Amino acid sequence: MNNKQKIWQVVHQIPRGRVASYGQVAKLAGLPGYARYVGHTMMMLPRDTKLPWFRVINSAGKISFKKGTTEYLRQKSLLEAEGFVFVKGKLSLKQFGWNQD
Repeated sequence: MNNKQKIWQVVHQIPRGRVASYGQVAKLAGLPGYARYVGHTMMMLPRDTKLPWFRVINSAGKISFKKGTTEYLRQKSLLEAEGFVFVKGKLSLKQFGWNQD
């Protein structure tokens, strides 16, 4: 399995109602310290992917796309459809973070 497949496998496991950070995905894929690589890999996904890419956010609990862009609004909408609540543009990782244990 190549690194991209490892990342996509981890993202596939993020349950509905939970989010993971890019760094967390990297670590779980066996690529600690490769958060940016995870981000670049996620950008390669086709627009109609079934993978829950939108459940991956940055370590501050924010969407990484520039606020107000089409991509930002799409990710925010998908997260809100799952019941996520943003406060001042952030999600609470304590409340919504994925604890894979």
